[in-house]
Amino acid sequence: MGNGNDVFGGSWLFAFLIIALLVGGNGGGLFGNGNNDALHAAIDNQSTQQGLRDILLSSANNNYETANLIHNQTMGLMNQNNANQINAIQGFNQLTLASANQFAELRQQMAQLGYQMESCCCSIKTQMLQDKYDELAEKYRTVQNDKSNADQSLYLLGVMGKWIANPAATAAG
Repeated sequence: MGNGNDVFGGSWLFAFLIIALLVGGNGGGLFGNGNNDALHAAIDNQSTQQGLRDILLSSANNNYETANLIHNQTMGLMNQNNANQINAIQGFNQLTLASANQFAELRQQMAQLGYQMESCCCSIKTQMLQDKYDELAEKYRTVQNDKSNADQSLYLLGVMGKWIANPAATAAG
């Protein structure tokens, strides 16, 4: 920098020279009549740079949209997978519950069958005992009637004395 005698120090002179070269006159500066090619080159360079920026921005936007689509598709697949897993788990739970209910019903029916068999066996045993009792009671009555008849026959024979059913014919004649 300068000695501080002027506003910008020593750089004031340098800035003035750059402006003079740029503006120039009589074909000597950047924007002068003899420098149209340089101007066109600068404009073309700026247009090229703008086009490259647009391409890069478009590429970045495409990359973002592609990443966003992949993310959305991944989320959709994950959601579908989660829904499938939940449905599978619910299906297994329903099968387990149905099996448990069927086993409980089967146990109940087996218990009922056991009770019915016990009742049936008791009924059959009771009926068999009743039949045996009725048979023995009938035999007892038959034996009692036979004894009663025998006792009555003995009593009658005892009251009548000796009795001969067909006495032999006597020769007295």
